[in-house]
Amino acid sequence: MKHAAPALALFCTLLAASAPARAEAIGAVDTAFKLIGPDHKIVVEAYDDPKVPGVACYVSRAKTGGIKGALGLAEDKAEASIACRQVGPITIPQPLPAQEEVFNERISLVFKRLRIVRMVDAQRRTLVYLTYSDRLIDGSPQNSITAVPVGGEAPIPVRK
Repeated sequence: MKHAAPALALFCTLLAASAPARAEAIGAVDTAFKLIGPDHKIVVEAYDDPKVPGVACYVSRAKTGGIKGALGLAEDKAEASIACRQVGPITIPQPLPAQEEVFNERISLVFKRLRIVRMVDAQRRTLVYLTYSDRLIDGSPQNSITAVPVGGEAPIPVRK
């Protein structure tokens, strides 16, 4: 029993490290009044890049209200905007894949997801973030892009 506590602590640490990044709600504005259920909104959420300390991404997107929205049955629109910024010293502790999905979040009951992909532009020492949504069958071509320059002289370590 005395070995259970350290094993449990290790398990919790590994679980937290492997968990996908979570959105932190920053704020919201109502866009349409709904008599029953929550109003339609535009929400703004922040995501910290889990592999690049010092970079945060802010995403704004529509959130459907009404009865379906309250029950989690609504399908949110595929429109989103993204702005990623340096919020502290940027460190890249290990080589990054040339392209990697950093976050994804369900925006309908089953089929639609909002995704954020990080791409490394090593030549320009810049991290490029793309947001888009997809469906099981067909996605949306609507997307938004932002870039964060990485200071210094050393090349960005990229894993191929």
